[in-house]
Amino acid sequence: MEPTECRVCGAEDIERFISVSGLDYWRCPICLATFLDPLKLLSAEEEKERYAVHKNDPFDPGYRKFLSKLFDPLIKRLGTPKEGLDFGCGTGPALAQMLEDAGHKVALYDPFFYPDRSVLERKYDFVSCTEVFEHFHFPAREFKLLDGLLKPGGLLAVMTNFQTDDAMFERWHYRRDITHVVFYKEETLRQIAQCFNWDIEINVKDVAFFTKNR
Repeated sequence: MEPTECRVCGAEDIERFISVSGLDYWRCPICLATFLDPLKLLSAEEEKERYAVHKNDPFDPGYRKFLSKLFDPLIKRLGTPKEGLDFGCGTGPALAQMLEDAGHKVALYDPFFYPDRSVLERKYDFVSCTEVFEHFHFPAREFKLLDGLLKPGGLLAVMTNFQTDDAMFERWHYRRDITHVVFYKEETLRQIAQCFNWDIEINVKDVAFFTKNR
């Protein structure tokens, strides 16, 4: 059965975008998100098995340098010590460790590796999502959850590889990871911000900061 609405913004009349190696991808004409056909999504068990082999050592200098693209501007925005949540922190919560080293208090949540849902019953000064948005099977539902986790004026810090060149999509390394199931253009993120009445700031590719209005 073909999908009937955008999994990101809920718009109807989505369009088949491309078929690659037996995988069908769909494009929303409103928010411009591209997402994998829901029938091809991995099971939770298959996802966890793939994530478990990720080498995300919190003390690996190379991985920390990769995360600095989000960490450096985030630290400047946070200022004095704040309480935050690393949402989708994975097997090695490196960003959380970096933030705690800088004096902030950070709770952890990951549906597979840090599944304590009690941390989702609180509100935070900031929530970080590094390399997480592209894994959401139900993006609109996750965005609503994230909105509820933020205090008024709270900051949502996101890093995901923006989709920019349609002609390169088939060969794009980011698409080849089967756990990456939704892809965002900059305009997609601006549409999400509008839906939730968030302010958005994008100063460099692949990093977005959303602020929840009071």
